[in-house]
Amino acid sequence: MIAVTRNIAACRAIRETVFVGEQSVPRELEWDGLDDQAIHLLATLDGQPAGTARLLLQGETGKITRVAVLAHARGTGLGAALIRAGLDHLRGQPGIRRAKLGAQTHALGFYEKLGFTALGPVYDDAGIPHRDMVQDLRP
Repeated sequence: MIAVTRNIAACRAIRETVFVGEQSVPRELEWDGLDDQAIHLLATLDGQPAGTARLLLQGETGKITRVAVLAHARGTGLGAALIRAGLDHLRGQPGIRRAKLGAQTHALGFYEKLGFTALGPVYDDAGIPHRDMVQDLRP
């Protein structure tokens, strides 16, 4: 199950495990001060928090950020379901015309299968190579 949540603590716990713990992202980069202005999605598996994504509305663009799935839930389709839920939510926001995300380069194919197109060069984000990806949300 995936839903918009106000349980930011559960989302942050998942991000702490995945980004800070597993991927060695420095805490000061992970906690960027944008959580209070974001829309948070929480995915559960067997009733327990298992994944999260954060949506930021910036002009005509909805940014999907901080997508994280706990190790035991990877490979279940939960990550793709989170992205689809984020896209659905963004489509319902007035004035949002496109979705954007910064994909870790190893996940480019995953996002391409979900309708995203790579844009621009590879760049470093917290010591991890990323590339921006976009999807037009207009009907």
